[in-house]
Amino acid sequence: MAIRQLPDVLINQIAAGEVVERPASVVKELVENALDAGARRVDIDLEEGGVRLVRIRDDGNGIAAADLPLAVARHATSKIASLDDLESVSTLGFRGEALPSIASVSRFLLASRLDGAEHGAALQVEGGRIGEVAPRAHPRGTTVEVRDLFYNVPARRRFLRAERTELSHIEEWLRSLALARPDVELRVSHNGKASRRYRALDLLDADATPESSPERLLETLGDGFAANALRIDHAGAGLRLHGWIARPVYNRASTDQQYLYVNGRSVRDRNVAHAVRQAYSDVLFHGRHPAYVLFLELDPRGVDVNVHPAKHEVRFRESRLVHDFVFRSLQEALAETRAGASVGTVQSPAHVGATAAANPAAFAMPQSRLSLQVDEARAAYAQLYAVAPSAAALPESEDATLPPLGNAIAQLHGIYILAESAEGLVVVDMHAAHERIGYEKLKAAHDSTGMRSQPLLVPEQVAVSEREADTAEREAATLTELGFEVSRAGPQALLLRAVPALLADGDTVSLLRDVLADLREHGESRRVAEQRDELLSTMACHGAVRANRRLTLPEMNALLREMEATERSGQCNHGRPTWARFDLAEIDRWFLRGR
Repeated sequence: MAIRQLPDVLINQIAAGEVVERPASVVKELVENALDAGARRVDIDLEEGGVRLVRIRDDGNGIAAADLPLAVARHATSKIASLDDLESVSTLGFRGEALPSIASVSRFLLASRLDGAEHGAALQVEGGRIGEVAPRAHPRGTTVEVRDLFYNVPARRRFLRAERTELSHIEEWLRSLALARPDVELRVSHNGKASRRYRALDLLDADATPESSPERLLETLGDGFAANALRIDHAGAGLRLHGWIARPVYNRASTDQQYLYVNGRSVRDRNVAHAVRQAYSDVLFHGRHPAYVLFLELDPRGVDVNVHPAKHEVRFRESRLVHDFVFRSLQEALAETRAGASVGTVQSPAHVGATAAANPAAFAMPQSRLSLQVDEARAAYAQLYAVAPSAAALPESEDATLPPLGNAIAQLHGIYILAESAEGLVVVDMHAAHERIGYEKLKAAHDSTGMRSQPLLVPEQVAVSEREADTAEREAATLTELGFEVSRAGPQALLLRAVPALLADGDTVSLLRDVLADLREHGESRRVAEQRDELLSTMACHGAVRANRRLTLPEMNALLREMEATERSGQCNHGRPTWARFDLAEIDRWFLRGR
């Protein structure tokens, strides 16, 4: 077949295959255009899950009548004009592909009026065939109607799901938008009935950020997330991370409550997701997922948003710095989830931002360091549990200065400690709590002095790919910090001379390969630290106080005070909660008091 130039309509339909996946894609592109035009109220009318009709009305700046045909032309946009603009995009849209792509696979109407114009104008497009601009009464702003999506591309239409499924995709995207833009009112109707309304919230000032409105968290994610949300706001090295993360006790079976925004744009990013998983790895039950609403801000020139036609993904120029910054920020926030602590704003120490700003390299996450040989670890472990804790006698319950976890009053079935707090009753799983305390002490002991390697009696040759060998050669200093001594023995071979001392009895060759894979993909690796932590966790579990061991009141109180002072003591090493609080009002309801 001879080479030929494709007609414009077919070109737009091909582009629609990348930009317009389903009705939710149409809603996303049109609503983002409305926000770029300065809209403060957007009405979304849908029929049959958006397949029959998507109508978007906004009160934005509007489009001049003469520009309507240009608006549906490919690669026509008012948002960028040069390569410099593309490298520092600050708008949600910029490619100039959405409107012509949508118009090529639907019955399309575009109507608008500029502020101050005598009247509006409208333009109809039928399957990519552009009509004439005609005068039309219209308020300030723009209306876009998309009818019979994919009516002329039956193969694509057959891939659409049931009405309820398509509507749920639209609702999920609108929920994501509502979290990012609480200053905008969103009204949604489906099949002629109002289905959702997000009222515009009054932010405190011009510099207020989306997480300044926890009401929107409650409205979009429910009271479960809102009740367990920790506010964070960390800055350093030219980056800022703010928003909300859920305490580990509030976790999900899937990633359905994970929202990430980069410079205000909702995206999915494997690098950031990996950093979040690592930050939660020490406090989350196996197989569960954290919940968060995070806003990452950085210089637009440091992030490439022109990676995917639908703009779902981005690429960071300093991906390792971003990964380390997110990990460190969340790790510090989660460290403050001590037992008895109230939910609230969690801020990073002031020196973190100052150090990072002065020296970005210093802000990078330090590699975990192992310091003790196995026999030394066992000695330290034995010392931690050799002496039973002691504390002052139980003070009077009327003491107005009760500590967060209160004072112990009894032990239940040899498993739980009951304590009287200012709010009511605190119940503590003594084994789980003691396990976390011992675990954190062991980690601190190993992190305090540095890494120790154990030389192999006979160096071991490891077969790797050429890319892995290149990574090992490039990251030789990092591998040394992790306890490995490695040299290149050929294009696809490494010579392993020393391994981390505490993990010498494990499968160190597989561990090395995993570390190399992490270094190649993320620029850093916590595999050694994770395996070390798993070993220390087992040691702490075996040394923790067992069920049916009777504790004295001073011993119980000593355990409560250690819980209050220990990082991450709200969960045991396996992610289970270590304590629960029941306030007096709740206890009164058990017994119908006051009714």
